[in-house]
Order: sequence, then C-alpha cells, then structure tokens
Amino acid sequence: MNLFFGARLVRAGLWYPAGWLEPPFRGLGPLPQAETTMMMDAKNASLVMIDYQPRLLPAIRHGQKLVARSVTLGRIAALLGVPVIGTEQSPDKLGENVPSIRRLCAETVAKHRFDASEALRATALAERRQVVLCGCEAHVCVLQTALGLQALGFQVFVVEDAVGARRQGDRSAALARLSQAGVTLVTLEMAAFEWLGDADHPRFREVQALIK
Repeated sequence: MNLFFGARLVRAGLWYPAGWLEPPFRGLGPLPQAETTMMMDAKNASLVMIDYQPRLLPAIRHGQKLVARSVTLGRIAALLGVPVIGTEQSPDKLGENVPSIRRLCAETVAKHRFDASEALRATALAERRQVVLCGCEAHVCVLQTALGLQALGFQVFVVEDAVGARRQGDRSAALARLSQAGVTLVTLEMAAFEWLGDADHPRFREVQALIK
C-alpha cells in the first residue's frame, strides 16, 4: 500500500498495519462528552451586582437607566430564588451601593481589588456553579471579576444591557474581550426567561409584568 495513503487511513481509524495494537476505544462508539449547558438555570445561578456607588454612577453613561435595568434584573432574581450578592469598591471613598440596589442584595461584599472573585468565594455564590454579572465599570471591575470567576471554574454570564462604563468605547471593548475569553453575553430578558424555564412557572406573570 502507498505509505502516504496508508498513513491517511490510519489517522482516520480505517486501517491498522499488521501487528499494531488497536486503540482500546476502537469499536466502543464516540467518547463521552463533558456535561455542559449554555442555559442559565435558576437553581444553579447567583446574581452579582457590581459597584452601583453614588460617587461612581454620575460619571457612567446612562447611569440612571443602568440602575433601573439592574433593579428589574435583581427583582426577577429574587422572585425566582436566585441569590443576589452586591459588591462595593472601596466604600469608604465611593460610598455604599445606592439603596435601590443594596436592598435587593442578601449580602454585600466590600472590596479594594477590582477583581471581586476571591471575596465572593466566601458568599452564597460558592454553592452554585453559574454566576450572572451586572454593574460597572464594564472594562474594570465587571471584566476582571468575570475573568477571575471563570478561572475559578464558574460558568460566567454578563448581562449586556445591565453593565455600564464612563465611555462607550471602553464598554464595547470590554464586551468584545469577555466574549473572546468565553464568557457568555446575555440580556436581561434572556436571563428572565431561562430562569423561568416555561410559561407554567408560578412566577411567570410577575416576571412578565416586570419586563413589559
């Protein structure tokens, strides 16, 4: 047999030269794949609301709209049993999160590092494998926290219409980089309907009313 053609058959698993041992998996069918899901699951998710602080928000583009959108997301999470955790960057200097955000959070973590992943490990977040992020700034604390949580083995989602920054260019660059790194970008409504699962959920009408 032509050596070049034979090598191609070997690589394809279609032929083995005499005396070669066949791989142990030959004839056993396809190898099992790791169990993964791209869907957000309310029973396996936490929502982290990042740095909605009064000395930061006035500089954020469309800051009040961002807060309103995030409050809706937080209320939906609370309705569906998704733990809500807040973070505050140097609260002694930037203040606590605004009341509308803070009251939604079962716990709030103060931090000095831009990446909140290590601080969040001591919260209810550690009990679940999916983390959904919103907040500001997209290219600093949101980005670094997302990448940090991903490195710790969490499946990370960032809610694109609930993150902000001072400059649109920074926000766009952050979302592009997150996507390239394997973080899943979603919208508020994606989160809401995936957490619900179906229209027979007992909280469906309440959630639907919040997003209309």
